[in-house]
Amino acid sequence: MNDPDALARLAASVENLERRVSALERSHETASHPALPAVPAAAPPVGEAFRFAEAGGVFPVVGKAMLGIAGAYLLRAVAESGSFPKLAIVVLALAYAGTWLVWAARVPATAHFASTVYATTAALIFGPMLWELTLRFDVLTSSVTACILFLFVVCAYALAWKRSLTPIIWVANVAAVITSLALYIATHDLVPFTSALLVMALASEVAAGRNHWLGLRPLMAAAADFAIWSLLYIYSRPEGIPSEYKSVAAPLLLALSCTLFLIYGASIAFRTMQLRQKIRIFEIGQAVITFLLAALSMLRFGASAGVPILGGLCLLFSAACYGAAYAYFDRYHEERNYHVYATWSGALLLAGSALCLPRLPLAWCLSVAAIMAMFLGVRASRLTLEFHGLAYLAAAAYVSGLLDYAGRTLVGTFPAMRGWTSTVWIVAAAAVACYAVGGRCRAERWDQRLLQVLSAILAVAAMITFLVSVLVWLALGMTAGASEVAVIRTLITCMVALALAFSGSRWQRSELVWIAYGTLALVTAKLLFEDLQQGHPASTAVSIFLYAVVLILVPRMAHVARRPRREVPPKAMAIKAEQGTSEIVKGC
Repeated sequence: MNDPDALARLAASVENLERRVSALERSHETASHPALPAVPAAAPPVGEAFRFAEAGGVFPVVGKAMLGIAGAYLLRAVAESGSFPKLAIVVLALAYAGTWLVWAARVPATAHFASTVYATTAALIFGPMLWELTLRFDVLTSSVTACILFLFVVCAYALAWKRSLTPIIWVANVAAVITSLALYIATHDLVPFTSALLVMALASEVAAGRNHWLGLRPLMAAAADFAIWSLLYIYSRPEGIPSEYKSVAAPLLLALSCTLFLIYGASIAFRTMQLRQKIRIFEIGQAVITFLLAALSMLRFGASAGVPILGGLCLLFSAACYGAAYAYFDRYHEERNYHVYATWSGALLLAGSALCLPRLPLAWCLSVAAIMAMFLGVRASRLTLEFHGLAYLAAAAYVSGLLDYAGRTLVGTFPAMRGWTSTVWIVAAAAVACYAVGGRCRAERWDQRLLQVLSAILAVAAMITFLVSVLVWLALGMTAGASEVAVIRTLITCMVALALAFSGSRWQRSELVWIAYGTLALVTAKLLFEDLQQGHPASTAVSIFLYAVVLILVPRMAHVARRPRREVPPKAMAIKAEQGTSEIVKGC
């Protein structure tokens, strides 16, 4: 039992057993809480780093496009060799370009790069091919080339419409526009390519009516506008049409210009009225440009009937715009559309009236229109309509000669009565009536104050002109001297300044007070540049005396006129208090 070897073996067995138990405990803890083995980060595979080199990446797509360009050059070489009929080459080339366009539409919708590259390949094949076939090989006429161009665009719309493939539409339209304009300039045959651009513009507006590719509209509009403008410029030159251009009938030129206006006019009306969308800045400018081009075309190529027809159309469009503004947009509170259509209606009314009516009837009609617009604007609380009335009144004053007559009455040589008709005084009376109608409302905003100030200026100028004319004719007759006329001008102007200051303060019309001080400034300038330089010493003394009196009285007149209005309320309150007290005493 005391064998040392046996004790050593026993100790070794115990130690071995302890190690096994410890190992089992550690393995149990590891099984209950397993730890993820640390795996070294693997480097990305070469295929991941160069994904663009795969079948759908950049390099293969560009390579396929280059194969397409090579095929186009092969077709060009075949056409130059003359081995095949030219018509067959044309059909094959068109089918080849169309195949690439179809391929661009059949790629996945997310593959924008591939779709753009294939559509660009089709455009690079299509545009130069049409140039060569039209100008170099003389296979296609200008009309046929123009038809092929807009058919190419229509096919692009058909292929891209369902999935809204924007790259195809942009590439096809840009290529067609550039090719059309290049052939437009190179062939000197303007009508076919102008027609093609109009059809492309129509297609873009039809797509915009469904809210597709709205950003494309300015490009198509600019191209069509340039084509129509160039057409009008070349065929309306005073020195005649250049020899290299083909002769075109005037009705055809007129039809092309009017078609451009109808395309955009109908599109804008549909989008604003049917779709209830806010009119864009582009649409406002394009409507004005196309209308001006159509109007110039009608005036130039419409012969003797062009002017009255254009005037009648302006009046018709004015009525339509007024109806849309006040019966439709005003009802739905579409402010921008309302203001734009109302502005167009006023401008069209002025243009149509000027084109349809002689001078004197035009002044009468504009005066009546001014009073009606001012009355309806006040009644319906529409400041825009009141501004229209002011514009009609200013136009009537210009057409009738009232502005010229007023200037000569107040400054310089006094005009003779001969040559001036009652139309001047009718317009002057209309100016006073417009302020009487529009001045009833209190001005709270700056635009209302501006309207009343401008209206009051016209009315005051008309009154001063009338008073000076009557006094000169009654007192001095037709042989009035310069010094006497100067005194009369100063007298009337000073009296009007006093009346304006008093009435403006009395009835709380601040615009009349402002005009009173403006009238004093006018008298000051008159004394410096007329009386002191050209007047007689006696007449100059009288004018200076009147001017000094007015300088003293205008501020006091305004102050005195305001006093009764501040004293009335306390008196009225005291009277009412006394009446109330007496009634209480009687009741007791």
